[in-house]
Amino acid sequence: MNRADLASTTQRTGTTPAPGIPADAGADVEGRLAEVLAEVVGTDRVAADSNFFDDLGADSMVMARFCARARKREDLPSASMKDIYRHQTVRSLARALTAPAPASVAAPPAAPVDLVPPVRTGTAGYFLCGAVQLLAFLAYVYASATVIGLGYDWVTAGSGLVASYLRAVLFGGGLLLAVCTVPIAAKWTLIGRWTPRAIRIWSPGYLRFWLVKTLIQLNPLALFAGSPVYTLYLRALGAKIGRGTLILSAHVPVCTDLLTVGDGTVVRKNVLLSCYRAQAGWIQTGPVTLGKDVYVGEQTVLDIHTAMGDRARLGHASSLHPGQSVPAGQSWHGSPVQPCTTEYQTVEPVRCTPWHRFFFGATQLLAALLLYAPLTVGGAGLLIAAIPQLGALTHTPTAFGWTFLASALGMSFVLYFGALLAGLFLVSTLPRLLHLPLKAEETYRLYGLHYSLHRAVARLTNSRQLTWLFGDSSAITCYLRALGWDLSDVEQTGSNFGAKVEQDDPYLSGVGTGTMVADWLSVLNADYSGSSFRLSKVQIGANNFLGNRIAYPARGRTGDNVLLATKAMVPVDGPVRHDTGLLGSPSFEIPRTVERDAAFDHLRNGQELRRRLRAKNRHNAVTLASFLLVRWLQAFVVLTLFWAAASLHDLLGAAAIALATVASLLFTLGLTVVSERAAAGFRRQRPLYCSIYHPDFWRHERFWKHAGTQLQLLNGTPFKGLFWRALGVRGGRRLFDDGSSMPERTLITLGEDCTLNHGVVLHCHSQEDGTFKSDRITVGDGCTIGVGALVHYGSTVGDGAVIGADSFLMKGEQVTPGTRWAGNPARELAPRPAKAAVPE
Repeated sequence: MNRADLASTTQRTGTTPAPGIPADAGADVEGRLAEVLAEVVGTDRVAADSNFFDDLGADSMVMARFCARARKREDLPSASMKDIYRHQTVRSLARALTAPAPASVAAPPAAPVDLVPPVRTGTAGYFLCGAVQLLAFLAYVYASATVIGLGYDWVTAGSGLVASYLRAVLFGGGLLLAVCTVPIAAKWTLIGRWTPRAIRIWSPGYLRFWLVKTLIQLNPLALFAGSPVYTLYLRALGAKIGRGTLILSAHVPVCTDLLTVGDGTVVRKNVLLSCYRAQAGWIQTGPVTLGKDVYVGEQTVLDIHTAMGDRARLGHASSLHPGQSVPAGQSWHGSPVQPCTTEYQTVEPVRCTPWHRFFFGATQLLAALLLYAPLTVGGAGLLIAAIPQLGALTHTPTAFGWTFLASALGMSFVLYFGALLAGLFLVSTLPRLLHLPLKAEETYRLYGLHYSLHRAVARLTNSRQLTWLFGDSSAITCYLRALGWDLSDVEQTGSNFGAKVEQDDPYLSGVGTGTMVADWLSVLNADYSGSSFRLSKVQIGANNFLGNRIAYPARGRTGDNVLLATKAMVPVDGPVRHDTGLLGSPSFEIPRTVERDAAFDHLRNGQELRRRLRAKNRHNAVTLASFLLVRWLQAFVVLTLFWAAASLHDLLGAAAIALATVASLLFTLGLTVVSERAAAGFRRQRPLYCSIYHPDFWRHERFWKHAGTQLQLLNGTPFKGLFWRALGVRGGRRLFDDGSSMPERTLITLGEDCTLNHGVVLHCHSQEDGTFKSDRITVGDGCTIGVGALVHYGSTVGDGAVIGADSFLMKGEQVTPGTRWAGNPARELAPRPAKAAVPE
């Protein structure tokens, strides 16, 4: 998409009238729109001044069908869901759609990235690429096993705990240095310098791209995001990073030579700026340029061929599409972006010298060398050195005898459940002590003691495993209270929070009574400059509902009784919104609820609520127990395999460790498939419309709890498609998946040669207050879904269609084959420009 396309999404409410419609045809359009709407809602006629939602009882699904049907008629202009919400009667909608479009300046030429023709690779080339990728993985596993085996023998040969620790430090430090430098060396050897180019997916050039991308993103240095060590890593990969920059996003850029970040720039966490994208069978690389003192907000997407001038600001939940740039000194927000007057960076800079940065980075590296690396690579050896009796178990002659298996079963029980209890105790106690010196609304220097404490608190209290364990049940409120959340007024619903919640500071996070939150809530307690940070209280109002993927900032201007739709941008200026709904980025008001979503409100209080909540809690308790049992089984089998490898190491050498690694991976994949399909009763799911207090929803929650672990190692390989099909996805031949998510796999149908970029979500369900809805999603042949886009339930994407980066395709949308859609909410764009040749 280029700036010419974006003009229609940012400069007017409606769309260009259909061919053949005169400018004064508002009355005729009004009549035809009323006729189509009457057919959709099932009535004889619709009054021109009847409100779609209040008078006709329609909801977004019904109106999406209305828009789809109107688009099929040549005598009607195209309407988007944003048009529907802004003009909620037939009369006002007709006037908006037939009004002349405002004049706009001439758009610049399309970015070259938009001119690539689609290409498809045959099945033979697809599987040949997968075979080479598998061989590369096996070679890496064997080489790693050889090094680890030699190191393990050397560490355990030390006489006593101190000697073993010193050996673990030396071996761990050397291994850490090798693991960190190999990806850098591989990048410069296999690629050299990245330039704007198009790489055909599944080709030999793609194999080099995939190998470098995988090594770069799995590098342990990615864990140093927010540290000067991380910027040094990016510079070593070829990125042009200025002085005094702060990059908090752990999504490592891949085509680093194309990334430019000026002095003093701040990039918040969960920002995607990989300098590449996949589209129509190609990997397309392009520059991302950020000037000096730029601010990039949380949960944003910067596509290729984008730029921000000096002192530019990009708000949270926003995106830059190819060809877009933010002028120097201006604030922009939205998806795609548009100018605004909001100041998103409010923290004043303080003095922070290069010595502060050097000392902070050096301390981190020393901790990694003296503590983390020895414990990671020599932990087993150090444990055996401290407790010699454990070593006898690894040398038993009957590696898989009953005594061996019983010992492994007992040890796995102690390790798994002991680690679980220890983790709960740790996250509920230590962060409280570390947080004592931190005060709200006080500005602190980066890379000092307070910054270290803040990072430690954030990491300790954002355990994805524990949040997943307790999410989607009544236990999640107890867990969040233990972390420090202010939930004193929360009304227990059994589904107060989903399984993915994160925050910068739990002790400054609160939620009002009656509020329910879906998955992927990120509470932004911290604000940053290039040299300082400040913590603030975040209080979400009462009787709210927050949809999926919400980034809630400290200055959020929402009060009580607000619906935040999926991917909605929370406003930080203007009046406090209450008794309304917010949709899109930038957000606009929609009805707080509709009749269909209020159908089960009678179950939200009184004796019936208490009875059903007790039943739901019993069902969730069984779900939790089954989840723990499956995870214990996984821990037992993996421990058994590696314990057996240790006992067979003298006989088989590195092959024993390599075989145990591969067997553990295969078992994990197999257990994931079996447990997930068993949770669904080995049947395909069906569309649902029910209360959260209905057994059908409880069974769906059990399915979520056992949902398959998505291994990053499978991304960009043919094995990801095979994995999805094993989990129940229909179709998907020659699928390219760079890291998508599909919560309900059996409700999804994929066509051939589809392209799913990193961060794509095919989301087959929605929970709004106490109502749960799910439906199917169909993606046609040759479709491309852009980076960070979300496709909602009930949608159909036609063959060859393209959904732009960070878009939100609303529920029930029908995307015409060959069209391009973008935005939040997504709408159809101008036709694709003429195709051009692409350099190989």
